[in-house]
Amino acid sequence: MQNVDTTKYVIYADITAEGIVERPDVVGAIFGQTEGLLGSDLDLRDLQKTGRLGRIDVQITSSGGKSSGTISIPSSFDKVETAILAAALETIDRVGPCIAHIAVNRIEDVRASKRRYVIERAKRILVEMFDENILETEEITEEIKQSVRVEEITHLGKDNLPAGPNVLDSDAILVVEGRADVLNLLKYGIKNAVAVGGTNVPPHIADLCAKKVVTAFTDGDRGGELIIKELLQVADIDFVARAP
Repeated sequence: MQNVDTTKYVIYADITAEGIVERPDVVGAIFGQTEGLLGSDLDLRDLQKTGRLGRIDVQITSSGGKSSGTISIPSSFDKVETAILAAALETIDRVGPCIAHIAVNRIEDVRASKRRYVIERAKRILVEMFDENILETEEITEEIKQSVRVEEITHLGKDNLPAGPNVLDSDAILVVEGRADVLNLLKYGIKNAVAVGGTNVPPHIADLCAKKVVTAFTDGDRGGELIIKELLQVADIDFVARAP
């Protein structure tokens, strides 16, 4: 009986017979005509009983008074013994009463086939099942810091203005344009910034500016210019800083 865990090679052969033969005839010829040919150590019946040789598979058909087909035999021997067994098959010249010819056409290295499968399957697994967006250490650190910064953001007034956690307690504050600016300043440890959220300055900003030293910090574009103009009209601004 074939031991699928130890099969190393599979012998494949073609068979032709000058008459009608069936599978039992072919199997019988293989056992009968190789018996004693290779010595007791390579007796096919004993090898099959001990699992060193697998089940002999024969596929054969008959047409026009002749038969042809294929033979496959799994082997757990190394390549030398397997080659000897393959050569022994080709010495068979009769199947039943018929003249026959067997020719080995290939020997499959089962382990090589398995290795090829493993390689190809591993490629697919790598592509299909692993997250391609693997973060490097610096990216992981930055993602954690970003999460912490988001948690530090507070919201002030009925307009829920994004602000750093120290805005209410600081004597001086920065007035910036949007939430992203507050987050960016938190990245560098600046926790006293509050965002106006657009060119329409909320009343709460004016109230804050009346009690603190205020620096308006905006972009150098048209939107930043409009925010500065409105802040100067509705709030007490001490300093103005604009990005180039």
